[in-house]
Amino acid sequence: MLLACVVALTSLFATETMAGRSHKHISRHDKGSVAKIYTIQTSRVRHRCFPGKLRAVLQHIARQVGRRPLVTSGHRSNGRRGSYHRKCLAADIRVPGISVKRIVAAARSAPAIGGIGTYCNGIVHVDVGPKRRWHYCGGLARLTKRARLAAR
Repeated sequence: MLLACVVALTSLFATETMAGRSHKHISRHDKGSVAKIYTIQTSRVRHRCFPGKLRAVLQHIARQVGRRPLVTSGHRSNGRRGSYHRKCLAADIRVPGISVKRIVAAARSAPAIGGIGTYCNGIVHVDVGPKRRWHYCGGLARLTKRARLAAR
């Protein structure tokens, strides 16, 4: 009788484990594969909530440029209202040694890509929201750019 209970519990646990792998959550086994898709700039970058579509975009970029993207910002609760970072559907990335132009070209060809934004500091924003494009060069970066133009 005790043996039958142990066998039943073991099979129940095995079934739950297999069912858990079919969900969209990242299991311990999958965390290693995430590390192969991209790296994070610091341990404070919140990335574990990235949905499969966003991970697929990052993986596509990695394949296209031959290097793993460095995620500088993922989920964040602050920022402007409507930001896809707040929904964990966006990542700010850079790929050391790869031009912004090449990163953007790779992102554009990703199947699930939504927004692509670039910033003067070399950061590229990718998300899985609606398709849109932008370039923002504000604040100190704009002043620095003006100073360079004035020095010519």
